[in-house]
Amino acid sequence: MQDKKQFIKDVFNTYQINLNENQIDMFLSYFNFLVEENEKYNLTAITNFEDVVYKHFLDSVLPYKELKTNSTIVDVGSGAGFPGIPLKILRPDLNITLIDSLQKRVNFLNEIISLLKLKNIKAIHTRVEDFCLQNREKFDYAVSRAVAQIPTLAEYLLPLLKIEGNVFMYKSQKLEEEINIGQNAIKILGGKICDIKSFYIKEIDAERKILIINKIKFTPKIYPRGKNLPKTKPLI
Repeated sequence: MQDKKQFIKDVFNTYQINLNENQIDMFLSYFNFLVEENEKYNLTAITNFEDVVYKHFLDSVLPYKELKTNSTIVDVGSGAGFPGIPLKILRPDLNITLIDSLQKRVNFLNEIISLLKLKNIKAIHTRVEDFCLQNREKFDYAVSRAVAQIPTLAEYLLPLLKIEGNVFMYKSQKLEEEINIGQNAIKILGGKICDIKSFYIKEIDAERKILIINKIKFTPKIYPRGKNLPKTKPLI
């Protein structure tokens, strides 16, 4: 395989994203540390270099042009840092908070933040319903690549947004079906679907859709519900 740094540069260039040398170095360091620590933290089933570049790094940054300069972002269920850390590498102006409910993942996130010397980004060990108690309606954007349906993600993300803030849900298949299920929940939570951005990564034959929900009114304070109810009894 060609030089890894050149591969990262070429992949992003193919999708009209120009990385500088420092950004390329950070992505390569991120990959090396992810693979090195994966057994300890059980972060991802994807460890092949090319797959990580396409399926984690590139995938995470696809909607980067939609984010306003110097905006605040919360990445809910960040896991190994996707999409928050790739977005931060590409857009150092962003102020990002990563939250995850597993301490070992947060340990990894703090280590990679330190390794890459990233500023204005932090990782917090918390459940989203607890985090929301002190951070309600605080962020410009809430993002998530978590595997959950729209009603569940909407209940976790919309309460964290300012009015006119946007949720970005990273989705792949059956989005239209999910939207039908989630329309009422979005309305209850103060949101309105405003756009769907579609991307196709031809090298891995993968279609990615970003569902963008605009917050048009305050979310009732009873949301998000505790006791895992957004997952076990989602709003319909």
